Amino acid sequence: MNRALALAEEAAANGEAPVGAVVMEGETVLAAERNRMKALNDPTAHAELLAMRAALAKRGTGRLDGCDLYVTLEPCAMCAGAIAHSRVRRVYFAAEDTKAGAVENGVRLFEQPSCHHAPEIIGGIGAARSEAMLKAFFQDLRRG
Repeated sequence: MNRALALAEEAAANGEAPVGAVVMEGETVLAAERNRMKALNDPTAHAELLAMRAALAKRGTGRLDGCDLYVTLEPCAMCAGAIAHSRVRRVYFAAEDTKAGAVENGVRLFEQPSCHHAPEIIGGIGAARSEAMLKAFFQDLRRG
């Protein structure tokens, strides 16, 4: 999670919402990314989607079974859908997202009967650091 949090700081320094994500296969880092929505002019360029795409390319498969995703913010519905489709084994997230989260908040995608794969979820790791970054970023954005 420390690497994901460092990537979140990098995202904020580049004017992006401070979210970072890392995909691990055992002890091996397959991919590490940060939000790049502004940089790529792409609303789907969330840290977790970019990291999962890079990990899938590295594996040469369409699945991330046996892999774990570390992300600094609870995944949204779009990212949760991609997590389910790629069959990530476990998701660790730092801060809850009560507005747009879709794992422990909102639609709770993995609890829906139509969800074909539900990873193990572990939330709250590094939450205070992530929440502080997010709060500072959005306060600065409102001032700016």
